[in-house]
Amino acid sequence: MATETANRPDSILASPGVTAGVALLALALLLAWLRLGPDRTLTPRVPGTDQPPGGAAAAAAGNPVLVGKTVRGDGQPSTLPGAWPGFRGPQRTGIAPAGTSLARSWPASGPRQIWGIDVGEGYAGPAVLNGRVYLMDYERETKADALRSLSLEDGREIWRFTYPVAVKRNHGMSRTVPAVTDTRIVAMGPKCHVACLDAVSGELKWGLDLVKDYGTTVPPWYAGQCPIIEGDRVILAPGGKEALLLAVSLETGKPLWQTPNPRDWKMTHASLATVEFDGKRQYVYCASGGVVGVNAQDGAILWETPDWKISIATVPSPVALDNGRIFFSGGYNAGSLMLELAATNGVITPRTLFRLDPGVFGATQQTPILHQNHLYGVRPDGRFATLDLQGKPVWVSDPGHSFGLGPFLLAGDLIYVLNDNGVLSLVEASPTRFTLLGRAQILDGRECWGPMALAGSRLLARDLTRLVCLDVGGP
Repeated sequence: MATETANRPDSILASPGVTAGVALLALALLLAWLRLGPDRTLTPRVPGTDQPPGGAAAAAAGNPVLVGKTVRGDGQPSTLPGAWPGFRGPQRTGIAPAGTSLARSWPASGPRQIWGIDVGEGYAGPAVLNGRVYLMDYERETKADALRSLSLEDGREIWRFTYPVAVKRNHGMSRTVPAVTDTRIVAMGPKCHVACLDAVSGELKWGLDLVKDYGTTVPPWYAGQCPIIEGDRVILAPGGKEALLLAVSLETGKPLWQTPNPRDWKMTHASLATVEFDGKRQYVYCASGGVVGVNAQDGAILWETPDWKISIATVPSPVALDNGRIFFSGGYNAGSLMLELAATNGVITPRTLFRLDPGVFGATQQTPILHQNHLYGVRPDGRFATLDLQGKPVWVSDPGHSFGLGPFLLAGDLIYVLNDNGVLSLVEASPTRFTLLGRAQILDGRECWGPMALAGSRLLARDLTRLVCLDVGGP
């Protein structure tokens, strides 16, 4: 019986000798494990670490742009001609290229609306290239910046790239215009995140967080600066401890040069302007403490002056004239100023030619346009005005034609100007008198402050929450 019982499987484990052997083996393994330490490949489960890429935890740990996602839509690029590839158009002058026939008068109902879409609160203007409309938007529901690609034909969304960032409402959220080429698009979000995407597919190529990477201080009403693409590089003005200005590779986002910031000047809402002077191409920027001109090749400071600065908000960009002259204008009682550059033995010195009170000429938000040796713009009192290059007023619209903080652009001898409440006016670009050619209500909203775009015969305009596309073509 004992033999039979010992041959049963359950009796083998119960055998005193076997049990002791197993116990000794287990003890040896435990001592070896304690001596070597736990397996370092094991990762403890921490709440929130099981979120998918692009979640709030990943964004908080680094640059949220890098965890962004692209979602495809059903929109298709249009075959319509025309381009407005960035802030203030193809040459960044606020002037549309010639070649498109435009209507010089409108029916009582105004120009025909082709399409309209709802957008997030803000003042970001569109860019247009290759039948695509690009818009920097914001999704309040998901708390995400959204760079959108739309069809110029019908406004349908081609793709949307989003990344998580919390932005509180403060006179809207987004307010920048992307810069786009045939292959790349670069955009800046409200909190100074910069994203570079494939312009066709929406695939992320690189991203920067100017606050973390370069010490930028986000402006009081969020970023208003629009990126510049020149050749193989992107030009930015971080206004941070690490760089006042910055050039990065369009393909990689890696820095090519940085401008030092010894005076700790901060980023403003203004965008950069390009100036040709003394055989050098330079970038001129209105920073918080003054104006600086830097060499486009290496970012070296060529000149600087504290003569132009606005304590509350610097928004309009510099306007480059000929012979080294640069015109500045602003709101908040800043008025305007004409600067002239002089070069002696390679050293550039700026000097002020004249300064005008805001009642004569200024611009709270929109950058003036240079046309036929005259400057056109909306004064702080909302009235449209023209100034000659010696600082003398030529004409001003009557009080019945006030435009608030609205945008404007020029095409041929026509000026399109939008007022705060969505009324679009067609004005003759004459240096001698104000002539109204047409007037129509095109938007029913408020705060119509976002820059407009004109691509061929399609005019794009927005208010706080809606973007529309109009046909302004002529016969």
